[in-house]
Amino acid sequence: MKVRIKFAKYGTVRFIGHLDVMRYFQKAIRRAGIDVAYSEGFSPHQIMSFAAPLSVGHTSEGEYFDLEVNSFTDSKDFKKKLQSVMVEGIEILDVQPLEQGAKNAMASVAAAAYLVSFRDETILPALWKEALLDFYAKPEIPVIKKTKKGEKEINLKESIYDLEIRTGISKKGQETVPENEIYLLLNAESGENIKPVFVLETFFQTLSFELPPFSLLIHRLETMQNMGTQEERRLVPLLWEK
Repeated sequence: MKVRIKFAKYGTVRFIGHLDVMRYFQKAIRRAGIDVAYSEGFSPHQIMSFAAPLSVGHTSEGEYFDLEVNSFTDSKDFKKKLQSVMVEGIEILDVQPLEQGAKNAMASVAAAAYLVSFRDETILPALWKEALLDFYAKPEIPVIKKTKKGEKEINLKESIYDLEIRTGISKKGQETVPENEIYLLLNAESGENIKPVFVLETFFQTLSFELPPFSLLIHRLETMQNMGTQEERRLVPLLWEK
């Protein structure tokens, strides 16, 4: 049977790439004593499928992978075993068995939600927030996107499912300062995946402004699947209560 595991990634672990995270979980699963299933053949390996890989440097509370196991007691016990061998910066949030015939995590991904903020030292153009909302309101945003096969022109607006500017107050030292975060809900389907950096770089280019390197702080809130039609999307987390 297959189980789906949801985890968070934060702190210094955010600088570890996807392949190293995958190898880490393979070792952690063995240490936790989980009765994992292996492939057959000359070089057997644990049968697992990760959802959309997270870019290096990003944090997340919505990462997923599927694991095939030979035996399963209950979600609470499984979660406790796996969490007991986690390093600081990776936290197991949920574990649920999958129904027979369910699509694997990678094939299920339809969208991803992000919160994006700016490093303190980043100086942005005046009225950028108003300009960003105007940018999102456009019926079409033609851009050139690089792919493995070359370049192609796409309508970026079709891949931005939602965009909001969220404001609040944060405590920094002895002062309270306004804080701005950009919420983005983006297409994350295989071959159509759009990254937050690409959206914001495209936007700031319309203001003739180049974002300084490493000026964005990107946090993935959730990875989602579509339970509706392509035209009438009903996006829900990869683990959700029906």
